[in-house]
Amino acid sequence: MYAIWPAIIVTLLASPMFARGQGPATLKGHKHTITTLAFSPDGKTLASGSKDESVILWDLAAKKARAVLGGHKDMVITVRFSPDSSTVASVSHDRQILLWNAANGDKIGALNGHAKDVRGLAFHAAGQLLATGGVDKTVRLWNWKDDKHLHAFTEHSAEVNCVLFSPDGRWLASGGWDRNVVLRRVDGKTHHTLKAHTEFVRDLVFSPDSKLLYSSGKDGPIRVWDVEAGKLHKTLEGHQGLVRSLALSKDGKLLVSAGRDGTLNFWNLDAGKVVASMQEGSLGFLVVVLHPDGKTLATGGIDRNVTLWDLQKVIDSNKVQGP
Repeated sequence: MYAIWPAIIVTLLASPMFARGQGPATLKGHKHTITTLAFSPDGKTLASGSKDESVILWDLAAKKARAVLGGHKDMVITVRFSPDSSTVASVSHDRQILLWNAANGDKIGALNGHAKDVRGLAFHAAGQLLATGGVDKTVRLWNWKDDKHLHAFTEHSAEVNCVLFSPDGRWLASGGWDRNVVLRRVDGKTHHTLKAHTEFVRDLVFSPDSKLLYSSGKDGPIRVWDVEAGKLHKTLEGHQGLVRSLALSKDGKLLVSAGRDGTLNFWNLDAGKVVASMQEGSLGFLVVVLHPDGKTLATGGIDRNVTLWDLQKVIDSNKVQGP
């Protein structure tokens, strides 16, 4: 079960700019750094996870917290929604994989199998499979509806930070501290080990057609991979140091990247360049996600708040000058 924290409030920034519909909305409720965000596929809910060990489910229409999920015993690393938006999964340094009813916040299951902290988490597009990755160097495949562990992949030689299924459901990608991205067919027939990063890999995102995979890490450049060929397609350079989070528009034309350098970059992928760049300074952006409607951007970081931005207005206000 769950309880709503009395302290949770939602503050819509009371500036003249916001009054005209031009400013961001701030969702306040976490007591520590926000580490992960996810929009539900139906666009009605935002889930946020934090170092305060909680997950908050935000009702986006009402601009308020629907539930606080308090089952973890250590910081929450990743939250994700099932394809039908009915279930939320969360993973933590406490080694637990917890499953929640997205409508009411009830805990509906737990998966155990990782020997150490769990970091990566992804649902398969068909809904039945769940993938996780962790400090024990494994990527694990689960039938979460039947509470069954199906397989442990062991290609990585160090901690796994992120896992992701391709939109077409054919591929499972993972990245970690061994500096590698591993691409494996879900049916087990093929796998590629992609080597180009010079530091650990932090985040992954597939193109909507599943033909390209974008990876980011501590070294700064974003790598773009040809999935079928298992080869480097191009490199995007625009950050200094760690790129923590990537988000891709549904049409595959806009990539948003959040760096430890305090920069949020907006890439026109047809042109292969940054067209807008927003600076956050010392607070930095730890995580960025795009709403399914393509109009709203959510960010989170060490200020403990979730910020909802009008995507087009952010781009227009932070355009990079140049040809």
